[in-house]
Amino acid sequence: MLNWYRRVNCLTLRWLWCLVILGIVSSIPLAYQRVITESSSKQVEFVFNFSNLLAISDYKANPRQFVADQLALMKQAGIQSMAVNESTLDLLKLSRRIELFSSHEAAALTQTSISPHENFTYLLFSEKESEDEMKTMIETSFQRMNVKLKPWTFKNQNGLIIEMPIADAARLPMDPDPVTLELLKDRGFHIIISLSNRRHPFSPRDMNDMLNRLVPFDVTSVIIDGDAVPGYTNDEKTDGMSLMANLLKKHQVGLAYTEMQKADPLGFDILAKDLNYDVLRLHQFSEADANKLVQNTSLQELEDRVQRFADRFVLAVKDRNIRMILLNAGASQSTGTGMYADPLVSIYSILNGKDGAVQRIQEQGYVLGPAHSFTLSNTNLHEILKLLAVLGSISIIAIAMSYFVPSSLLFIFVIGLLGACGIGMLSTSLLYKMLALGAAICAPSVAMMMAIKWIRRKQQKKEATRLWSPFLLLLCTSLLSLIGGIYIVALLDHIVYFLKIDQFIGVSAVSSVPIALVLLYLVFFSEDLTTEEKMLKAKRILITPISVLWILCAGFALVVMLYYLSRTGNSGNVSAIESLFRSLLENTIGIRPRNKEFLFAHPLFILGAYLALKNRPSALYIMAVGVIGQASLVDTFAHLHTPLPISIIRGFYGVVFGSLVSLLYIGAWNLLEYIWRKWVPAPSP
Repeated sequence: MLNWYRRVNCLTLRWLWCLVILGIVSSIPLAYQRVITESSSKQVEFVFNFSNLLAISDYKANPRQFVADQLALMKQAGIQSMAVNESTLDLLKLSRRIELFSSHEAAALTQTSISPHENFTYLLFSEKESEDEMKTMIETSFQRMNVKLKPWTFKNQNGLIIEMPIADAARLPMDPDPVTLELLKDRGFHIIISLSNRRHPFSPRDMNDMLNRLVPFDVTSVIIDGDAVPGYTNDEKTDGMSLMANLLKKHQVGLAYTEMQKADPLGFDILAKDLNYDVLRLHQFSEADANKLVQNTSLQELEDRVQRFADRFVLAVKDRNIRMILLNAGASQSTGTGMYADPLVSIYSILNGKDGAVQRIQEQGYVLGPAHSFTLSNTNLHEILKLLAVLGSISIIAIAMSYFVPSSLLFIFVIGLLGACGIGMLSTSLLYKMLALGAAICAPSVAMMMAIKWIRRKQQKKEATRLWSPFLLLLCTSLLSLIGGIYIVALLDHIVYFLKIDQFIGVSAVSSVPIALVLLYLVFFSEDLTTEEKMLKAKRILITPISVLWILCAGFALVVMLYYLSRTGNSGNVSAIESLFRSLLENTIGIRPRNKEFLFAHPLFILGAYLALKNRPSALYIMAVGVIGQASLVDTFAHLHTPLPISIIRGFYGVVFGSLVSLLYIGAWNLLEYIWRKWVPAPSP
């Protein structure tokens, strides 16, 4: 039985590689589907928050004329849409349609006494043209909340007394202002509605009535305002989100999903699923961003900020599949003049100035227009192809483990199959995530271990190698590492990853675990040592005296590793110099390779391989640092919201430019070596 297992185990490695190749082949149609989906939406929509424009106008001498002028300028700058919030009394006041007073202010205005037990809201209509519409909307909204209202007049102006404190009444959500909607439609703007979950209780009938009133305005998208989607409730017995989804589908309205939020709105994943993922990703230019454009800075610094924001918008569309950009702004007090200023002129420069975002986005093949969700592409063989990708990913994980326990390869593969079946019965989503993570860790590890093994063999046989061998070795290693990226794309091909509603887990593990595996293999498993020899080597390492220099080197390595891990993902901070360098690369070659790949990891891989092939075994430790670049290459494909062709080109550029930079590394090493031999005397025999 044992002999049979050993014979089968020896053949298993070959068959597992066949499964890996079969999994790669089956991944090609899945990757092609993703490319088709990514190219199904090419319209980009710049949207301005209309409530922000009203807030800015409140600091101008002629607010309504200011709004009219800015709407014309926005059209010229490329802003074709307006985001309209649910009305509140505060917004109607900014629109100059009503005036609001507290009980104390009303008493002072009318020169009458008001009961000390009263804390109501007093409202006057400012214009006759919109009075009937405003009155109907306000009465309907407050009566829905069982708030009492009664008529009030002052100097021939009609109004209402709302029996609610002004602090609450001013913020109670109502339907979008119909007068504003008419104004924006007449000006040729596409309208996006911002909806909240602040209407309690949620009424499907009222929501349906509101959506019906929006039909003449061709509303196709809504933005979620707040920390919960409309219809969400803590009561599991209610089905508000399902009702909300049905209403949105009935009126052919999709969701705009704001990227990079601290937390998704409650219930968003359920609502998106019920909508069959009629969802598009939205990038937000915040008021905090806009405030940077009115700070007291030099003209050059302002131009640099404008350029950086333009670059940001282009990257959002090109690199992250963003199709809607929401622009916010506000008036802030200038530290230079002490007066209130707004950033609108600078925002127009971002869009339509020198190297503006609008023209550059259009040059990338996109067009300005109402954004819509991506059209899903699928194949009849989808489930079979995914099954082959699952088998391939289990195989590459088993192959990686065989470098440490080769006698257990068959056992590991069988356990992997059984574990995958068990996890798949519980959750296929969890299974795909775990296998994608495993493949992402193991593929670059296997690639690096194969490269080390190849060099060890060359060293043992003392075979001559050609000058381009290190470069060819980097290319082959990178292609093997790419297996991890292919399996990520194949296993996580659902639209939720594309929209970043769900995402690849374990980015830090992909960046760190291959380093540990490759170092472990290099130290203990790359020299065909027996178990006893490995134990002796471990003991020798543990009892080796440590000098102060070793401690300093270890501390430096730890700092570098912590910095490397802190830069993993999207949370790391980028210095101004690096940001400038990134922008230069992006604007020069279109797609920026990762700095740690082409400036650091890939050149060190080639330098280490170059020295190791010159019969310097310790240089393998320099080459092993190149695993950082291999892991980064795979991690590029874990950014599933990035278009697949861009990820491929980015990885290719990293290898090509890294090879060019490595020539500098090799030249510098040879120069230092020459100086050392010339000026440092050789030790006496």
